Amino acid sequence: MTPRVAVVTGAGRGIGAAVVHRLAGEGWRVVAVDVAADSPGPGYPLARREQLAEVAAKWPGQVLDFVADVRDQQALDEAVAIAEREFGGLDAAVAAAAVMAGGRPLWETTDSEWESLFGAGVDGVFHLARAAVPALLRRPQPRTGRFVALASAAAHTGLWRLAGYNAAKHAVVGLIRGLATDLRGTGVTATAVSPGSTRTPMLQATAELYDLDDVEEFAQHQLTERLLEPEEVAAAVCWLCGPDASAVTGTVVHADGGFTA
Repeated sequence: MTPRVAVVTGAGRGIGAAVVHRLAGEGWRVVAVDVAADSPGPGYPLARREQLAEVAAKWPGQVLDFVADVRDQQALDEAVAIAEREFGGLDAAVAAAAVMAGGRPLWETTDSEWESLFGAGVDGVFHLARAAVPALLRRPQPRTGRFVALASAAAHTGLWRLAGYNAAKHAVVGLIRGLATDLRGTGVTATAVSPGSTRTPMLQATAELYDLDDVEEFAQHQLTERLLEPEEVAAAVCWLCGPDASAVTGTVVHADGGFTA
C-alpha cells in the first residue's frame, strides 16, 4: 500500500509536533513545517530550529523538516512541492501554526499583536490551502484528500482580554466552511478541530498573560477537569486526515474536553 503524504505547519512543538508523530507512527510521510524563529508580536519564544529537527530525526526517511514562515505564500508552495517531489504527492494538509497575543482589552491591542494573530493563524491557513488544495486535487479519483485547520474553543466563545485571538479563530472556522463548500463533489474535505486548554507552550504563554501562577488553573473550565495533552488533540486531527473521515466536511470537531459544552 502506498503511504499517504501530509504537510503539517506549526510542527516544531505542541499539537503540530504531536500530529507529525502520530501520522508518522501510522506510516505516513510528512513534511514538517515551522518558522523556527521568534516574531515581534507574541511576547514569548516560539519553537526553535533544533526542536523541528528533533521531530524529523525521530522518523528518518518518513519526515522531512522544512523551515518556513506560513505568512509567506512562496514558502508554503515550496513545502507542498517537496511533498510531491520527495514523496510522490499529497493526501492531507494540516494547518496547526498559530500564536498567542493579548492580555489587554481589544481597544488596547497593538498592531503588531493583531498582525501576528492573523498572519500566523489566518493568513497561514489561507496560504496553506492555496498551496495544498491544488495538489490534493491532482490525486486521481476517487480522491480522499483532507485539509484540516486548528481552530480553538476561542472560535466559539468570547475569552477575556483575548478578543484578537477570538477573532482570528472565528476566521479559521469561516474559512474552513467556505473552503469545504468550494470543494463540494471533489472527494477532498475541509474541517477544523477546536481544542480546549491543551498542555503546550502557547497555553503557558496564555497563563502569563493572565498572571496565573499555575497553568493548571485552566483545567477548571473543562468538563474533564484536567488539561488536555497534545496527543489527544492530534488523535482527532489525524483521524480527520484519513479515508474513514469521508463524511466529515465543512464543520468543526470539538476536541475541547467539554470547554464549550
